Amino acid sequence: MMRKNIIEFKDISRFFQVGTETVKALREVSLQIQDNEFVAIMGPSGSGKSTMMNILGCLDTPTAGTYNLNDQDVSKMTDNELADVRNREIGFIFQTFNLLQRSTALENVMLPLVYAGVSKSDRIKRAEEKLSEVQLADRMNHRPNELSGGQRQRVAVARALINNPSIVLADEPTGNLDSKTSIEIMGLLEEIHKLGNTIIVVTHEEDIALHAHRVIRMIDGRIASDEINKNIKTVKDYITV
Repeated sequence: MMRKNIIEFKDISRFFQVGTETVKALREVSLQIQDNEFVAIMGPSGSGKSTMMNILGCLDTPTAGTYNLNDQDVSKMTDNELADVRNREIGFIFQTFNLLQRSTALENVMLPLVYAGVSKSDRIKRAEEKLSEVQLADRMNHRPNELSGGQRQRVAVARALINNPSIVLADEPTGNLDSKTSIEIMGLLEEIHKLGNTIIVVTHEEDIALHAHRVIRMIDGRIASDEINKNIKTVKDYITV
């Protein structure tokens, strides 16, 4: 069965004015990402990968070009419309976790459901289920400062999945984690991908990118290469007998 294009970029450009200079962060980028793909976007600082992530995540709009997300043209939406799309369609996982420090793990995971207008009883039930899925059933009432870095990232993963988004967008998801915990988090993303989610990881780490099935490399605001990964790494590759 042919898979559907969930993301379509057509000639996307993003320019910023810095004083008298125009910075061309993205230059006529076109790409398609299908439902249930696992994609890594790589590139050095200044390559345009962060700008691409912001547009993919509906955190920014392009200067030119069109962006279709799940059959919606989001390239010219208002801020309020983009906020609604983000809450429904995209689950974010950030390098710095972005958790509310005074809220428990359960409250952090429930937050997107508040904006979605879900009843309190349903919010609690769904958040408990997601935290159990990421092996944090015994940490639901702990605050972020009572959790390890890996546990905080698991809370962030549970929050990203709470609205059953079309896309999980992970920005340097292992950037603040040690090697062992990084492997655990990538294993979690592998499991999420197997369940049918589209995963997009933005990273500068080659080892992390090799978990993806497709690797897009950015240079100077353009796609330098877009290739199928023939040497996919999985968590099993790190297990020693």
